[in-house]
Amino acid sequence: MHNDLGFKQEPAKASTSLATVNEARAIAEVQSAYIIAKKYPRNQHESYMNMMDACKRPLLAEQSMYAYPRGGQLITGPSIRLAEAMAQYWGNLDCGVREVSQSNGVSVAEAYAIDLQTNTRVVKVFHVKHERHSRKGVTKLKDPRDIYELVANQGARRLRACILAIIPGDVTEAAVNQCKTTLESSDVPIADQVRNMVSAFDILGVKIDHLEKRLGHNLDAIIPAEIVTLKSIYKSIKDGMAKRDDFFDIQSKVTEDAKDELKKLVSKNKKEIKNDSEEKES
Repeated sequence: MHNDLGFKQEPAKASTSLATVNEARAIAEVQSAYIIAKKYPRNQHESYMNMMDACKRPLLAEQSMYAYPRGGQLITGPSIRLAEAMAQYWGNLDCGVREVSQSNGVSVAEAYAIDLQTNTRVVKVFHVKHERHSRKGVTKLKDPRDIYELVANQGARRLRACILAIIPGDVTEAAVNQCKTTLESSDVPIADQVRNMVSAFDILGVKIDHLEKRLGHNLDAIIPAEIVTLKSIYKSIKDGMAKRDDFFDIQSKVTEDAKDELKKLVSKNKKEIKNDSEEKES
């Protein structure tokens, strides 16, 4: 194939054409989203009421809060699950996490939230090393699935922050309060809630004495507000937002138990040595 100047013209590469098509599709999707948002703007009152109704669902309420210690105090806030539900019912909001690049054992990703009506956008770019840290040391990740889950976990925290930066603070506060009310007014008897909570914490290696030490009293005297707090702590540990030792004195407990066992063993050995000596003398 020749052009008008007589030079041979190479056919376009398939990869270039595909990239162009994908780019054009992405632009069209963004443009259509903005057009629809302008044509069908959100009804803030309706969105608010839908959020409150969603927060009355026990399962969402149980997953609505996270907690972490800072400066000797327990900090709580809306979880990514609550933020996602709020984004859904707020409407005309585009949000997500995407990986920008991956090289040399590091992923560059970004979390974003865009209000399609006001064109307000919040973007957080972050780097994730393909490493998993534990008490045994640092493990390099090679499995693509492990890398994906690591990036997704790190991205969820940034996504939550982006969504909460878009949705008005008073709406978020109202949703959190409604979730607390739902948990505190649960139809499930407190005894059953405590039993289920103890079983869940036990899987994480947190025992009853750890819970009672955290509360400062026996579980029999627990009140609904304390159950809400413990559920927030459980959610944070399970999701990897914090560690058990951040909330419970587990390590020191293990150390004390080990010391007690060592003392018993030493005492037993001394008695056996003494008995052997007496038998030889006799």
